[in-house]
Amino acid sequence: MTTLTPVNGTGTDPDEGDLYALSHLDALESEAVHIFREVAGEFERPVILFSGGKDSIVMLHLALKAFAPAPVPFSLLHVDTGHNFPEVIDYRDRTVAEHGLRLHVASVQEFIDDGRLRERPDGTRNPLQTVPLLDAIEKNRFDAVFGGGRRDEEKARAKERVFSLRDEFGGWDPRRQRPELWQLYNGRHSAGEHVRVFPLSNWTELDVWQYIEREKIELPQIYYAHEREVFRRSGMWLAPGEWGGPRGDETVERRQVRYRTVGDMSCTGAVESDAVTIEQVIDEIAASRLTERGATRADDKLSEAAMEDRKREGYF
Repeated sequence: MTTLTPVNGTGTDPDEGDLYALSHLDALESEAVHIFREVAGEFERPVILFSGGKDSIVMLHLALKAFAPAPVPFSLLHVDTGHNFPEVIDYRDRTVAEHGLRLHVASVQEFIDDGRLRERPDGTRNPLQTVPLLDAIEKNRFDAVFGGGRRDEEKARAKERVFSLRDEFGGWDPRRQRPELWQLYNGRHSAGEHVRVFPLSNWTELDVWQYIEREKIELPQIYYAHEREVFRRSGMWLAPGEWGGPRGDETVERRQVRYRTVGDMSCTGAVESDAVTIEQVIDEIAASRLTERGATRADDKLSEAAMEDRKREGYF
């Protein structure tokens, strides 16, 4: 629901010449809806990256709003590592069926099976997503790819524009970033290139959760506190699984945890929490001084420039 707040005057007397402003959530929603519609007008074959994680869920919700009552004019794409949380995959499939959407799945496991990729010694498959992603983009001739990345998540993502040009190899060059003054987006690209589009770029983690609360958006229960088997590695609580955890002297324990972000099980850590409602989650995030990726993503800790290096190679 759109909320108008008086900027001057009382907001009750039409003769006072009141000025009104959108709430910050309405302003963010309006910007994202504009971006979706702009892409629909500029590109021929856009696709939405959809994993069943909270950011992609909010992104799909905004796309549904942008084109209602018509259906969303884009298909969905999920790069499946094979090490996903079952709750998230179940949610993904239910959502696709509920809205009658078309889902493309790029499987990391298939690339490993046919020799195009090799399993990493540490068992994590998150860095292996780049090749299946670029293959799916090329095979389906997608010219715009919506992602749920936000600038507050990580310093490399803070460098990226809303419309982010990728070269014919899917690579990102910060020097080719284009100015985006007055919400004017330049989607021009050469043959073989494509554009990554980030409708949530200006949102924060707190904005996302406040919007989920306001819009009453259902999420996988993994985002709320629950008892789960976990083990400690590199300062994070990881879920045991076929990917190679636990090992050595790592001990599985039952803990009350929740996930701030979800991805490959091998590199996505849980946080100890008692937040079982959305109000409690919002309070918890408001008090936190660590970003969700900084607190729970092992793949971002491989080096100081881990995310930027992967983005240059074609990562999300």
